[in-house]
Amino acid sequence: MNLDETYMMRAIGLAKMGEGMTRPNPPVGAVLVLEDHIVAEGWHRKAGEDHAERDCLKNLPPMPVHLGSATLYVTLEPCSTQGRTPPCTDLILEKGIGRVVVSVEDLNPKQTGRGLDILREAGVEVVPGVCEKEGRELIAPFEKFITTGVPYVTLKLASTLDGKIADRNGDSKWITGSAARERVQEMRRRADAIMVGAGTVRADDSSLLPRPSKGRKPWRVVVGKNIPADTKVLTDEAAGRTLVREGSLKEILKELAGRDVMHVLCEGGGQLVAGLVEEGLVDEFAFFIAPKLMGADGLPSFGKTGGLISEVQNLMFQSVEQVGEDVLLRAIVNPGIRQNNFVADAKRGLRNESSEHSERQ
Repeated sequence: MNLDETYMMRAIGLAKMGEGMTRPNPPVGAVLVLEDHIVAEGWHRKAGEDHAERDCLKNLPPMPVHLGSATLYVTLEPCSTQGRTPPCTDLILEKGIGRVVVSVEDLNPKQTGRGLDILREAGVEVVPGVCEKEGRELIAPFEKFITTGVPYVTLKLASTLDGKIADRNGDSKWITGSAARERVQEMRRRADAIMVGAGTVRADDSSLLPRPSKGRKPWRVVVGKNIPADTKVLTDEAAGRTLVREGSLKEILKELAGRDVMHVLCEGGGQLVAGLVEEGLVDEFAFFIAPKLMGADGLPSFGKTGGLISEVQNLMFQSVEQVGEDVLLRAIVNPGIRQNNFVADAKRGLRNESSEHSERQ
């Protein structure tokens, strides 16, 4: 890893500190480097507050050295238009920064490259595409949100090695260990909404809130019916941010987008999971696998039967990580396979918008 990549990865790490707080803006981080030393850092902390560049540069201590030899590392192309905050390109030029390194260009087709062109025309050295894979992964929910009008969906499942999410009585506490459960809290803090099926609420009565919240206030979405009136999601301090919905999953996600939800974390149960997968609505899978065997009468991860080998969902592994005593497998849908499945589904007429999910919860 060269120096540009090292400093950009630091900026990406800073950007992650704002995840779950910036909607409808993406998380962005910035690092200012002078003579191979970081002299200021910042990140976009909340929508309406300073962008990462401005947050970074306001932390710059009084310095007699001209910033023409400094490099600003930013995870996303600096904005060039007036919004809730002034253009960041103006501030960069005002400070006289000589070099700007960017991970990902602006995703708005009307703006892509415009900020970088403004900087170049003013004599600033611009280096785009550094750690682009990591930078694009950082803003994947934002990218999905602005290009499709639908939130990015991460499906989290905790299961035994033989694919069971609960025993025959519906008890799932605890399949995974404490380290995995703490990681789930981190995932909740990154999300804008936590979604579960009604059966999961009836069985677990979980608050679904990140603990500790660290300022995060995600929506809670329960899909289904027959929710007990005294359940936590309807009675606790965040009850006003609980939505109970039935019907089309696609329409539910569109409604969430209308509430500026960019990233949905689905935590089950089996029928909701099956519906999201079958309709091609899942962008990322996070499987926490415990080194345990439940047996044939345990509840399966996916509430679907009758599948054929020719119809299996094909995924691509992104990472494998040991988390305490468990393993976290991250995977995404193979883009080519996703398209083929959509074509096949259309030919078979497997789905319409009437949705049966609420009946199966």
